[in-house]
Amino acid sequence: MAFRPYLAFAGNAREAFTRYQEIFGGELVLLDMGSAPPEAGPPPTGAKPDAIMHAALMAPSGLLMGADDLSGNFNGNVNGMCVNVSVDDAGEAKRVFDALAERGTVQQPLAETFFSPAFGMCTDRYGTPWMIMVEMPM
Repeated sequence: MAFRPYLAFAGNAREAFTRYQEIFGGELVLLDMGSAPPEAGPPPTGAKPDAIMHAALMAPSGLLMGADDLSGNFNGNVNGMCVNVSVDDAGEAKRVFDALAERGTVQQPLAETFFSPAFGMCTDRYGTPWMIMVEMPM
């Protein structure tokens, strides 16, 4: 069994996932509404052809998925969860944290804690909340 976050976006999934690929590396697959075959049926009312119906970033450290909210009801606010990213060292934690926090908001500055050599929390410019940390050796 694997748990994987599936992120929702208010029309900017393409931009967000392109940025995530810049930060995390890996292969990015974007499927937009215009790529749906006719047998898939009509798109949701009001869905734009360039809206992302599925995004997958296959990075060295895992899989991140998401899509634009095709209903048009999503306001871009994510509540009650964070995407946790564990990295190997404090230097990499700083690089990732700074990139995600750019034009976003910082809830917990990246710092050493009793449970991690580097831990921080931010919400990126797309509204996705993140926790960045270096795990303590076992």
